[in-house]
Amino acid sequence: MSTTQSEKQALFITSLIIFWYSSNIGVLLLNKLLLSNYGFSFPIFLTMCHMSACAVLSYVSIVFLKIVPYQRIKSRSQLLRISTLSIVFCGSVVGGNISLRYLPVSFNQAVGATTPFFTALFAYLITMKREAWLTYGCLVPVVTGVVIASGGEPNFHLYGFIMCIGATAARAFKSVLQGVLLSSEGERLNSMNLLLYMSPIAVLVLLPVTLVMEPNVIDVTATLATEHRYLGLLILVNSTTAYGANLLNFLVTRHTSALTLQVLGNAKGAVAVVISILIFRNPVTFIGIAGYTITVMGVVAYGEAKRRYK
Repeated sequence: MSTTQSEKQALFITSLIIFWYSSNIGVLLLNKLLLSNYGFSFPIFLTMCHMSACAVLSYVSIVFLKIVPYQRIKSRSQLLRISTLSIVFCGSVVGGNISLRYLPVSFNQAVGATTPFFTALFAYLITMKREAWLTYGCLVPVVTGVVIASGGEPNFHLYGFIMCIGATAARAFKSVLQGVLLSSEGERLNSMNLLLYMSPIAVLVLLPVTLVMEPNVIDVTATLATEHRYLGLLILVNSTTAYGANLLNFLVTRHTSALTLQVLGNAKGAVAVVISILIFRNPVTFIGIAGYTITVMGVVAYGEAKRRYK
């Protein structure tokens, strides 16, 4: 590869990473802005908007733009498995959005950093897959850090915390379940095709739940839109950004190594915490920062241990 080609490749990957960070952090901050600052207290409807955007934009990206090859569902059992994944996926996103109504983004990210703990737990319970003892040992600071951060969080809210823990566990459960349900070579889908099928199923699941749990969403949204001119535009941008985050996550995964992705993922959480504190001005304590730092260090150590003791 020539120097010019190398420079172009480096610029392309750098741009991807910047857009990936921007979309992931952007959708998180917009969720918080809508659910807490705008009085738009409808996390289930917001999740349904995200899934609707993902369904439409996934179809356009795959069928018309051909970003990735289109993969067909080959059996009824495969569709059932994808539907199961979609329901778990819904639970994780809804839980995360509900938690943002009650918790600062910084603490939400601290709790979300415990995903490796739940992944290891479900991997053992479902597949009986064991890791080296040192790898499991690295999960101790992951959990300990969140316990410390919880004690030092000025805006701690028990219901929000439970929702955040539930969302984190559901996200980990989905990743393990995906490896089990779509393990055969013929049924395996790339993440973009999986999103194409999961999104419309998620909309069908969330629509009746929204009508039951948030029956006045249309009336309240219409009222809020008269007070906040750009509310509709914010929801549209937020939903589109949610799809962009998934697309860019796929592209970054494709164009970087697993180790690079792991490092970038850990750093992304820290960047989101700093930006959210600067924007929302939520109070933080030394104990809270120390707890989050311990959790991140545990996650880094866990990833390194997994890489060494494969």
